[in-house]
Amino acid sequence: MALRARVRGGERPAEYTPAARNAADEMAVHLRGLLLAEVNLGELAALSEEAKRARLERVVGALLSREGPLLSSRERSRLIRRTVDEALGLGILEPLLADDTITEIMVNGANQVFVERAGRLQLLPIRFGSEEQVYQAIDRIVAGVNRRVDESSPMVDARLATGERVNVIVPPLAVDGPTITIRRFPKPYTIAQLIDLGALDRESADLLGALVMARLNVLISGGTGSGKTTMLNALSSFIPERERIVTIEDAAELALQQLHVIRLESRPANVEGEGQVTIRDLVRNSLRMRPDRIIVGETRGGEALDMLQAMNTGHEGSLATIHANGVLDALLRLETLCTMSEVELPHATLRDQVNTAIDVIVQLTRLADGSRRIVEIAALTSEHREEYAKVSLMRYEADAWDGSGAVTGTVVRRRLPPLLAERCRVAGVRVPDAFRAQDDALEDRA
Repeated sequence: MALRARVRGGERPAEYTPAARNAADEMAVHLRGLLLAEVNLGELAALSEEAKRARLERVVGALLSREGPLLSSRERSRLIRRTVDEALGLGILEPLLADDTITEIMVNGANQVFVERAGRLQLLPIRFGSEEQVYQAIDRIVAGVNRRVDESSPMVDARLATGERVNVIVPPLAVDGPTITIRRFPKPYTIAQLIDLGALDRESADLLGALVMARLNVLISGGTGSGKTTMLNALSSFIPERERIVTIEDAAELALQQLHVIRLESRPANVEGEGQVTIRDLVRNSLRMRPDRIIVGETRGGEALDMLQAMNTGHEGSLATIHANGVLDALLRLETLCTMSEVELPHATLRDQVNTAIDVIVQLTRLADGSRRIVEIAALTSEHREEYAKVSLMRYEADAWDGSGAVTGTVVRRRLPPLLAERCRVAGVRVPDAFRAQDDALEDRA
């Protein structure tokens, strides 16, 4: 069985020829059948996960020595691991979940597995042995959240014990077979690390730090996979240690370092359709918890109105993310989400709520080379006007990309509007020189 592994920056799945892949599939199925006949499931259930894995690896190794083909040590280890993974975990997905370079795993039926690395999609030369194995992996995923997947309930969102978010959709809705999408927890990055990665420049980081410390309400906007949660986590580091912070998320991803943090997480309905706790429920409850700051991991429903009202009634300095492709799109989407609540408000009132609540919008984009970057920091200046007005404090203007190397561009900056500059001054926070009026900078030097 000629299996050739590529190792580059960590363990990678094996690269098979079609014949070798079929042989590996057949051998794994054979070993799994022998394993089920060999082990005592009652004894196994009493063991810890580590002990179960160790026991099964010993049994599979003995079976392979007794009945398997002659293999190299690497091929043997890989086959043992695959067999145990399929017996205990998610099969061929287990090595991918252990690979820190992978940010997303996409299973399109039994024969296609894609991953995302460094912002780019890659088709892997691995597959499930059968569609039945895909369903076995799905059953293990949904069992942990007391859900089921079948024709009557063909879609489900879940979370693995290690924190990854999972979406499952099966036939008849998924025409080509069961589909699994696993979103990895974003790795916590500091602002300094994001600067080194090119996600923003030093002056913009200093500006955002000043705005957060001055208790301005910041909305982080971007498309799927643009780095919103990573940026939200990094900006939260500017919140003073003395403040009480309540975080609200669908899946608890944020890793705040402050001492006084209360983490709230929504809950889906159970198999009977009961017990659901929504983001909106948590936002409302958080107002009774004496928060200094409220951080909403993702705004995507009627909770938007409750969040705006909280920002307008003494909870300044709140942070939230929203899916949108631009600054103005983010504001319009926020309006739309507010209409999803049962409270019916005139359009002008909704716009007034947005205008008075949101101070700054941070727009992120995934660039053509796969990198993620802040492309605009905008101050909302429309106040009570009917139309939105903004000032782009920072805008990243990307150069044309030739398909190779990293995207380059130019950063354009403008000074902070007087109202926001005054709020920073009153809070005792210094605005970076690059965003200050020239006469203010001259006065300081005098």
